Amino acid sequence: MKCRAVRRLRKQLGRRGHFLLILGLGKTCWGAGMIVDPPQSAGLGLLTRNAPLHCWAWLWVIAGLITTLSAFLKVGRDRFGFIAALVPPAVWAISYLAAVISGDYSRGAWVAVWYLTSHVGVIMWAATVPEHSVPNAPRARRAEGG
Repeated sequence: MKCRAVRRLRKQLGRRGHFLLILGLGKTCWGAGMIVDPPQSAGLGLLTRNAPLHCWAWLWVIAGLITTLSAFLKVGRDRFGFIAALVPPAVWAISYLAAVISGDYSRGAWVAVWYLTSHVGVIMWAATVPEHSVPNAPRARRAEGG
């Protein structure tokens, strides 16, 4: 019974859904961690001028929840999950780039590139991955007479 439920869930999620589920749970946890214990705000002056960092952490939580819920939607309807997943790292990257340009945080360029490649880039790539699986390799035929 348990295995059947797991197989059914795996089938429902598909490749894109698995990615969205993992990403959504991670973003939700990341945001919750910032709410409970806000990190140093070096490089995030663009954000903290408008609201405290724990308020911006809710962006990660809300985006994570939308991404998580989108994992259970059919392909095509899951696009909002990918869009929601893009928002927090893009906002953080912009803030770090602004800090570099203003001279407030020179290390921000490296952090921004990290967000843009390991977050934004990976999410944009995963959004293009088709749902269907790669066909199995053809079975080798037995040699006749042997």
